[in-house]
Amino acid sequence: MAKKHKCGWCLGDPLYETYHDNEWGVPVYDDETIFEFLILETFQAGLSWITILRKRENFKVAFDYFDYKKIAQYNQAKIDNLILDPGIIRNKLKINATVTNAQAFMKVQEEFGSFSKYIWGFVDGKPIKNNLKNYKEAKPTTAISDALSKDLKKRGFKFVGSTVMYAHMQATGMVNDHEMSCFRYHEV
Repeated sequence: MAKKHKCGWCLGDPLYETYHDNEWGVPVYDDETIFEFLILETFQAGLSWITILRKRENFKVAFDYFDYKKIAQYNQAKIDNLILDPGIIRNKLKINATVTNAQAFMKVQEEFGSFSKYIWGFVDGKPIKNNLKNYKEAKPTTAISDALSKDLKKRGFKFVGSTVMYAHMQATGMVNDHEMSCFRYHEV
């Protein structure tokens, strides 16, 4: 059986390849999964995505399986415990931002009916399909990620710069940046 072509960025690490093959670029419309990716992306700021993937299960446990309603209620004692948790990225600003973002997330839900409806509105409800020959051609930001970042910041979100938001758009399938020769390009 011939080996399927995959995007070059994931090659060589089984965890990366599994993530690429099963999750990356698949359109996500449920608020719970969108929130999980939003939090993971904010922790990824300044780090490699593989670092976050390797700690993903630890993040799930530490942050109550990304239950944004619980996270929005975290008190200082819980935050202090998270800062001491060696299984996650122990960045105080990012941990505090997670609580703030959970609160802001629920405000967006109240206004739009769901966070999904809000965020997918930036791409008219359907994925943007790019035509990349090589993953290195993907831009780190776009006018849409700029607008999304600006609007989220206005709504009180933290660690949601344009680069972080473009990575979020790629991860949740708002944009298809699989290489055209990748077996996932037409599947997602």
